[in-house]
Amino acid sequence: MGKQPDFIQKVRPKKQLGQHFLTDTNIAQRIVDSLDASNVDAVLEIGPGMGVLTQSLLNRFGKRFYAAEIDSESLFYLKSLLPDLTSRLLEVDFLRYDLSQITTGKLAIIGNFPYNISSQIFFKVLNERDSVTEVVGMLQREVAQRICESPGTKVYGILSVLLQAFYDIEYLFTVNEAVFTPPPKVKSAVIRLTRNQTVRLGCDEDIFFRLVKAGFNQRRKTLRNSVKSGFNGFVGNHPLLSKRPEQLGVNEFVELTNYIAGEIS
Repeated sequence: MGKQPDFIQKVRPKKQLGQHFLTDTNIAQRIVDSLDASNVDAVLEIGPGMGVLTQSLLNRFGKRFYAAEIDSESLFYLKSLLPDLTSRLLEVDFLRYDLSQITTGKLAIIGNFPYNISSQIFFKVLNERDSVTEVVGMLQREVAQRICESPGTKVYGILSVLLQAFYDIEYLFTVNEAVFTPPPKVKSAVIRLTRNQTVRLGCDEDIFFRLVKAGFNQRRKTLRNSVKSGFNGFVGNHPLLSKRPEQLGVNEFVELTNYIAGEIS
């Protein structure tokens, strides 16, 4: 385990928004090294906390680097620790922040994501997929596995389908709970998302999103039942409707979306 930096030894951070602060500098550097960001205009760290990733990110990306933090104690500390970052240390809620204020070009995102908003972070990434080209995030291992999972398993779900439609996803490594303050009760994992070549899915994307969410909101039922309740009583005879949502990959959801769109238009 890497030596805890002086600021971790001196400051006992509060647990904010379900966040557990990483204290192992070797793992921190490994996370930073996992980010390519060679062809982006800006890099944004979400929730730098006590800055264990931040110094390396600032050294590597310089004026391309920004950090978003809403905890006042962390902000005060980071401004003292990294005065060169002050003008690009944003006191904002990432989930509500307009990313075009950082750049109208390509953006990479990195962070030790707070457990209880990690899924919301990825839904925000989906909404910003035309600009967010890469994400490296540490999050609860269970959520990381769900995002990376293939069709046919119990953990495959909404985020699996939606993110895999637009990103190539890699499970990089597992992180033990002992390297955090306070230690979480579960293991964490680091994953990487890289924007794929899909610009448009070849279907009505609003219906696609509705279909995926409707299916997994009633995942124990066949898609015929969930589509009926999610699309105002729609009844169809496509063979994919007899399957459960976890049995379908992105391409099958696209096929079914086109069928539904044709029937309800």
